[in-house]
Amino acid sequence: MSDAFTIIAEKRDLEGKGASRRLRRLAGKVPGIVYGGKTAPANVQLVHKDLVKSLENEAFYSHIISLVIDGKAEDVILKDLQRHPSKPQILHADFQRVVRGQKMHVRVPLHFVNEATAKGVKQGGGIVSHLMTDLEINVLPKDLPEFIEVDVANLGLGESLHISDLKLPKGVESIELSHGAEHDQPVVSIIKPRGMAADDTSTDEAEGEASAE
Repeated sequence: MSDAFTIIAEKRDLEGKGASRRLRRLAGKVPGIVYGGKTAPANVQLVHKDLVKSLENEAFYSHIISLVIDGKAEDVILKDLQRHPSKPQILHADFQRVVRGQKMHVRVPLHFVNEATAKGVKQGGGIVSHLMTDLEINVLPKDLPEFIEVDVANLGLGESLHISDLKLPKGVESIELSHGAEHDQPVVSIIKPRGMAADDTSTDEAEGEASAE
């Protein structure tokens, strides 16, 4: 998995907001930091366009990345990004070192399947509402999934799937559920479109029964 993404970086000696602004403006680079494990945190800089290109792939956010710093590779995960509020610019990147055999907290994207044919959409005329787009998990590096699938095929109108309803891959634990049942948040639901009356479904059923008589 660590061979899927490789990012080249350099050590960064200068610190402070002024140095970071000059780095972004004049050199086209992004300041970042690498931390975790038994090694001291390291300030790094990355080529902005290379990082942006990698970020276009959704898997980059939940994959183990080979970060090559001055020729030496380290396995890391992307932990945090700071983006400019109005420009397509990355301001800062945080990477966490991966320690083999040690569980880590990471967010992985949710992939929703069978939305068009879901019971509440096809039969009830509802629309799918995504309440979560990713899930924070606790997992060993070797078990890190690229995404978690959410199947809504049997979800009816007005119904929801919660975190506890998800089929998590082997070795994957939900951070929220580890805090107790009260943290079992809704992930996706099928809701009535605007303008759809509450008794539309029952009215349709009644009309169907009448015509059958």
